[in-house]
Amino acid sequence: MDEEFIMAVQQGLKLSKRVYSGKPPVAPRQQFMVQPSPKELELVPTAPMVYAVISHPEIVDNPDLPSYQPYVHGRCDPPALLPLQMKEVGMEIECHLDMALVTMQGRWRVHCVMGSKSCDCRVVIPMGDQGSILGVKIDAEGRSYSTQVIRLEGDHSEKVSKIEDGGFLKPQYFSFTIPLVGGGSEIYLKVCWSQKLSYVDGQFSVTIPFKFPEYVTPVTKILPKREKILFNVNIAADKEVLCQNTSHPLKEKARHIGKLSFLYEADVDHWSRKDFSFSYIVYSSDIFGGVLTQSPSIHDFDQREMFCLYLFPGNLQNRKVFKKEVIFIVDISGSMRGNPLENVKNVLSKALLELSPGDYFDIIAFNEDIHLFSSSLECATKERVEEANLWLNEIFLAEDGTHITKLLISQSLNKAISLLSNSRELLPHIFLITDGSAEDERDICSSMRNHVSNHQDISPRISTFGIGSFCNHYFLQMLASIGRGQYGAAHDPDSIEVEMHRWLRRASSQIFANIDVDIFHHLDGFEIYPLGIPDLSVGCPLIVFGRYQGKLPDSLKARGILGDLNDVVIDLKVQKTKDIPFERIFAKQYIDQLTAVAWFSESKQLEEKVIKLSLQFGIPSEYTYLILRQTQPEIELLKKPKKGNLAKLEAAKDRYLSQGTRIGFGDLLATTENYSIMFGKSKPPETSAEYMAAGCCNSLSDCFCCKCCIDLCSKLNDQFVVVMTQLCAGLACLACFECCSLCCNGSD
Repeated sequence: MDEEFIMAVQQGLKLSKRVYSGKPPVAPRQQFMVQPSPKELELVPTAPMVYAVISHPEIVDNPDLPSYQPYVHGRCDPPALLPLQMKEVGMEIECHLDMALVTMQGRWRVHCVMGSKSCDCRVVIPMGDQGSILGVKIDAEGRSYSTQVIRLEGDHSEKVSKIEDGGFLKPQYFSFTIPLVGGGSEIYLKVCWSQKLSYVDGQFSVTIPFKFPEYVTPVTKILPKREKILFNVNIAADKEVLCQNTSHPLKEKARHIGKLSFLYEADVDHWSRKDFSFSYIVYSSDIFGGVLTQSPSIHDFDQREMFCLYLFPGNLQNRKVFKKEVIFIVDISGSMRGNPLENVKNVLSKALLELSPGDYFDIIAFNEDIHLFSSSLECATKERVEEANLWLNEIFLAEDGTHITKLLISQSLNKAISLLSNSRELLPHIFLITDGSAEDERDICSSMRNHVSNHQDISPRISTFGIGSFCNHYFLQMLASIGRGQYGAAHDPDSIEVEMHRWLRRASSQIFANIDVDIFHHLDGFEIYPLGIPDLSVGCPLIVFGRYQGKLPDSLKARGILGDLNDVVIDLKVQKTKDIPFERIFAKQYIDQLTAVAWFSESKQLEEKVIKLSLQFGIPSEYTYLILRQTQPEIELLKKPKKGNLAKLEAAKDRYLSQGTRIGFGDLLATTENYSIMFGKSKPPETSAEYMAAGCCNSLSDCFCCKCCIDLCSKLNDQFVVVMTQLCAGLACLACFECCSLCCNGSD
């Protein structure tokens, strides 16, 4: 989380001491007393939070019980963030295939601002793995807001790019600002997002941020506090679902083949102190799958039928994985210096130790030159793996390079292709890890596509991993799609090791490869994403999405090769479904994959298609913007904004545009200059913060405007004050006399 954000929350909590709440409430019963852990004392949001944006600390007070505290001079620059108290919360979770759709509703009160004043309120929404915002609706003081995706051009796009009132603090934290909410008003929030389910050893699990800090609990005990969670599972297959673990006491509502429904509802003294988590197993002793079809809605500009092909690895733990040839290509240029390169080295060391004795490997590192661990593939014996780890410690020392560094991506890939054998007994893998862009990225994709098509038996699998915001993530997605590999990314410096380990686990444990479905080649208007059907891995279910024209039979056959090199045919039942929202589940993946194809082909027609999909699904793309737009239903027009706020609201309308999830197509200039890895947008220069919190003397500026200064002046002797006043007046007269003598050159 951004340090400036955390500091703003710290100052907001100090300012909250000015909010008088009357007599202290009666302490709750002993069984409800929970000792906060060190993590719960942190200020990083672990659940949806709303903060009052305080620029002028004198407005901080209880809107119901004014405390008449001494006036506080000065202002907060940057503004403090004071957490608002939450009055109710509810959540609905739907798990379909490998995705979870989350809808959370809550109500907050601006309990810390005078009733006659108003302030902006900032909403921060933490999401789970690969989270993507699907929509936000807000009601605040008679005004309604909702997120909307729009297409801007010309002057409007420049205005959007300059404003920083929304977007992502980090990929998993979405944030936006509500303008001018009056003290004592309530904010109703409904937010929807999607996130990936975790899959480990045949077990699906979902974790939703739902851990609220103590300071969001209202002080009063009169109003009841009620939590509600509705949880549904739909695996889209006729298989038994076995529940494993849950964080909250869920009550089973319904159970059908392939479907489960649970409910948790309770009156509480404290809001949830832990994230919501649930895990389950889809029981099957063998690989299974199917094809789901769905007709498009009448509002869909593309009226082709939609389909989803899914394959699950099953629960057989001793299933044979492919023996493999593995070549790691790692960027060790100067921009990777420090923790990023150290994190990459740690993950590679673990990956080498996990290789089987029958596997082969090599490592290629590049900066200004290409460095090879070995001139040929080495058997993954204990001795050679130890030597490789020693080599990593010697070579993985980032040094400043030039623009030639990133151009060596192409040479490194070609070298890796030449090292791989054409043996049918080994599955070839190339893992590319980089943090920068290259000038010849489209040529690289074209070259690798030719290499892949020329291999008759098993083509090289190319998996890519991008670090930071300077690399072209769409190039890496396209390259992985061409090579039937896996794409991964770390947009957050703290997540490099976790995301890389997850990426390698998905990409290197195949049990079913060269998957093909004959009927797909005979359909009209057929389109599938990713472009080539990836392999099925032990660590990841296989799910692809597409569109077609025509009619599918009642069953299909998927052909491929198992880890023991035997050919296999798997029957896939075709089902038409209406209870799985294809558009919400696959929209983000569809838009990202199509954007990569549009970038590679430089097709304006495909860019226009991405824009249409983005507008239709409400998910921002590289060519559209996400905004928070005010709506005016008839019933809300009756309630006018407070006096003096109407003009400010009108002036602020264009201020709440944001670019949302745009990550761009890489930065060649930053790559050329070997800038250190950037995660998100660059920070503005630091400014001196002047937070005025009652009873606080963190800095000299605070002491001259807070309660401490007032207390000091009240204890001074009257005669001392008179003498000091006369002395200051005399000095002022002397200063004026000296000034006059200089200005008048000694004349009268």
